Amino acid sequence: MADSPPNKAHRWRFHRLGGFDQVRIESGADICHLPELDQKLWAALSCPTSGVEFDSHTLQLLDTDGDGRIRAPELLAAVSWTCTALKTPDELLAGSAGLPLAAINDESEVGRKLLKAARRILDNLDKQSADTITAEDTADTNKIFATTRFNGDGVVPPSSAEDETLAKAIADVIACVGSAPDRSGAEGISQELADRFFEEATAHDQWWAEGEADASNILPLGEATEAAAKSFAAVKGKIDDFFTRAALAAYDTSAANPLNPAEADYTALLAQELSAATAQVASFPVARIEPERNLPLAAGVNPAWAGALASFRMQVIVPLFGDADELTREKWVDLSARFAAYAAWQDGLRGAAVAPLGIVRVRELLADGSREKIAALIAEDRELADVADSIESVDRLVHYHQHLATLLNNFVSLHDFYTPEKTAIFQAGTLFLDGRSCDLCVRVDDVGAHSALSGLSRTYLAYCNCKRRGGSEAMTIVAAFTAGDADNLMVGRNGLFYDRKGNDWDATITKIIEHPISVSQAFWSPYKRIARMIGEQIEKFAGAREKAVEASAAKGIADTSAKVETGKAAPAPFDIAKFAGIFAAIGLALGALGTALASVVTGFMGLSWWQMPLALAGLVLIISGPSMLMAYMKLRQRNLGPILDANGWAVNTLARINIPFGSTLTAVAELPRGAERSMRDPYAEKRRPWRFYLFLILLLVALGALWKTGHLAQWLPQSAPPEQAVQATAADKAAEAAAPGAKDGAAAPAPEAK
Repeated sequence: MADSPPNKAHRWRFHRLGGFDQVRIESGADICHLPELDQKLWAALSCPTSGVEFDSHTLQLLDTDGDGRIRAPELLAAVSWTCTALKTPDELLAGSAGLPLAAINDESEVGRKLLKAARRILDNLDKQSADTITAEDTADTNKIFATTRFNGDGVVPPSSAEDETLAKAIADVIACVGSAPDRSGAEGISQELADRFFEEATAHDQWWAEGEADASNILPLGEATEAAAKSFAAVKGKIDDFFTRAALAAYDTSAANPLNPAEADYTALLAQELSAATAQVASFPVARIEPERNLPLAAGVNPAWAGALASFRMQVIVPLFGDADELTREKWVDLSARFAAYAAWQDGLRGAAVAPLGIVRVRELLADGSREKIAALIAEDRELADVADSIESVDRLVHYHQHLATLLNNFVSLHDFYTPEKTAIFQAGTLFLDGRSCDLCVRVDDVGAHSALSGLSRTYLAYCNCKRRGGSEAMTIVAAFTAGDADNLMVGRNGLFYDRKGNDWDATITKIIEHPISVSQAFWSPYKRIARMIGEQIEKFAGAREKAVEASAAKGIADTSAKVETGKAAPAPFDIAKFAGIFAAIGLALGALGTALASVVTGFMGLSWWQMPLALAGLVLIISGPSMLMAYMKLRQRNLGPILDANGWAVNTLARINIPFGSTLTAVAELPRGAERSMRDPYAEKRRPWRFYLFLILLLVALGALWKTGHLAQWLPQSAPPEQAVQATAADKAAEAAAPGAKDGAAAPAPEAK
């Protein structure tokens, strides 16, 4: 194992990614010294075993306590064990699927066992010449142990016994007390099951011995007593009924006929299709009732009970009393007493689990040493326990060799997330929607619980239900939109989601958590809000006017109809003065608007040429600046942590999604490089002249304002005055000089003519 010299601290390297320092895992030494790294510097402290795009079997191996979470101590234990098992942990950085046998550290006890087990696996798979072992080789333990007698699990199937007699004994044990699964996939028995079987067999043998001690009463027919007792029990109730009725008939002869079926009972059967199984027939006495009559066993019996009586005769009467055709009351009482003792003995049954084998087979298994032979077979299997357990450890090492470094770069650091050519294990795939592709998509189990925390990420999030086309598969994801705008993002919009395996899913937005997406969106948002507000107000005004016109028209029609009916005079004549006032008010409004516009234009034109663009920039800044500033501040606060924490992670740092990095997580549609583009659109909206007219009106208003303020006159060239005008002006000045008293409005006298 590669390591640093003794008493020398490992030199760690960090790099700045996502706004925080992340450790760089670049060598096997970095991995081996990971237990020495302060966990406050780790990017995460735990992660769930579900909802991540990572090898599920490796996660199960890491989750040693089986609680569905991988914590830092479990990861450190895996790192320490792996570094001990390998000669050089640098092998882990490659993440190759095959583990070279030469990479296993055979100088340690752990490594020697692993190497021996790896070679055994390859031998069992008929790959003796292979020098590399893969996860595929270690995946199926049934295949590995399919051709071996022993595998170290302490369970032996019948095939493990080379003796056919012992194999049959193991099969009998399985039939009586059940089985345990062997690593080969077959059903076998463990020492616990074997002990249970032979304890049951011993108890059953003792129970039989107690019955045999009083065989004349309890076992009058030996082993056949059990079958005879069942036959006896089947007819006991009906025979008791017969002898009781016969005794009543002897007690009172007049009771004989009523105790037999009446004629009406037989008449009721005429309309039925009768058989021995007919319930009403079976309810009749087993034979005709006569005083002190013996029970016939063959002829003259109820057909519904003929079969049961025949079985009772062959299994009970003939073995005990010979070939008799009748049963007396005295013999019946004797039989009842004998089988009552047998029933009491049966109530104390012991070793019921082995009873189906019969006492003969049970005693045979107890006497032929099967118990000792099975125990020896299980012990022989257990001798290989260390090797077999090491086979499972080989599977662990193969998976760690391939996947451990990847997990470290998504747990100790978030290197894969902040590296453009890589994908983090929590990224479920890519969502295509609204001309964008979103790479930060995370699986979600509970939208309500997740959204309660994920909103703190300051990221625009869209929850989507995804369904696999042509199947019943479904899942929910949350996608982060970090570029573009939110104008066309709304609940109900559809897109297409591609998972990490390339499968496509139909995606529909079900919930949105709104936050700023970009600064450019914030720049235009005030103008869009103003446009929406104006549009809404116009719609409201137009709607109100439409309703007013409709109401007025309806009222006018109603008034006209009423006046026509009552014969009233026609409406008053048109009042032009009223409408003149309206037009005057409209004129004043337009004048005020023009004056305001003229003032703005006048003020703007009064600026120097270099001040004009500054004024325009200042106006734009006043309108869009606050929105852009707020968006910028929020975009700088975007944080991956709440998105993952809501999914069960324990993110240990402030993993920012700043503006430059966010632009890499969401790609906006762009034309390919070198693509040709035609701007001619046959379906483009036709231009209307109103824009030109509006421009002319604004131009005239601006010119009028400039003329009124005199700014336009100073820009126009001054022409020379005509000669006559100059002479007239000179004469006027001379006249004013000759009549200085022409002040205060007095007229000067005209000059005398020459």
